[in-house]
Amino acid sequence: MVDAKRFRVLLEEERDRKVALLKALLGDITSVNVSRQDSNVDDEHDPEGSTIAFELSQASALMEQSRVGLEQIEAALLRIASGSYGLCAVCGKPIAEGRLEARPWTPYCIEHASGQGQAKANTSETSE
Repeated sequence: MVDAKRFRVLLEEERDRKVALLKALLGDITSVNVSRQDSNVDDEHDPEGSTIAFELSQASALMEQSRVGLEQIEAALLRIASGSYGLCAVCGKPIAEGRLEARPWTPYCIEHASGQGQAKANTSETSE
């Protein structure tokens, strides 16, 4: 059986890191946008314009990635609360503790992690 208390602590720590990262990224994006509004820089023709656009794009992508990660962490914490943490969402078998160590938010065993195992499980369910 998985030590849910230990994984709850890991997940809560990771959640705190994601929340802090999201705040920092939002602050970065806001400050760049505010400084761009106060200037008459033409991004298309300014040599620094492409750099600013690239940095904004990167920050936005990191923000989205962090948001998705935060959702996965919250879902894992809900699974802990419901008693289903550590069980594969597809087959219901226990997820290896080593896998949970690496990705404590995962809802899938290694077989179903890639989606290939999930497709197999769905196929066998429909053929029965």
